[in-house]
Amino acid sequence: MLIDESEARANLLEDALSAEGYEIVARVRAGINLYDEVEAVAPDIVIIDMGSPDRDMLEQMRTLHDAHPRPVVMFANNDDAHMIRDAVRAGVSAYVVDGLSRERVRPILEVAIARFNEFQQLRQELAQTRTTLEERKLIDRAKGILMDRRGLNESEAYDLLRRKAMDSNSKLVDIARTVLAAVDLLG
Repeated sequence: MLIDESEARANLLEDALSAEGYEIVARVRAGINLYDEVEAVAPDIVIIDMGSPDRDMLEQMRTLHDAHPRPVVMFANNDDAHMIRDAVRAGVSAYVVDGLSRERVRPILEVAIARFNEFQQLRQELAQTRTTLEERKLIDRAKGILMDRRGLNESEAYDLLRRKAMDSNSKLVDIARTVLAAVDLLG
């Protein structure tokens, strides 16, 4: 998807993209509702060419990045460090200042896609790590309850949770949640 506020630059960029084998699935003017357009068209990559991204555009990009992450390349004339940081925080994979030339388009897109994929992998790993940590905390709390209420040591409490999980064909964390819910209910 190509978003541009200048017809001449949009034509140049579209020609460069087409020459490199990219298909433009949508070409829209700046100021549109970016979230709705991307949701409707579902492009593989979003390319924005504008003199200086405004706060509305950055907020739309942030919302888009949270809901439908994808590589975003922004060509801009504004080299303000704060603007660049804001754009990257909003989900821009590549912010290119004064760099709209035909021969640079393909490498810029390839770097943006690679950077986006790497970032997505890191986000998934972080989410998995957080989930694992939260599950361990729940299991530890359930073990503590079993240790207190049944007079078990840590190993025995863990074995009891594990056996119950195996017997009921459940995950260990689900049994821990059940123990915590029962204690919460019974007080």
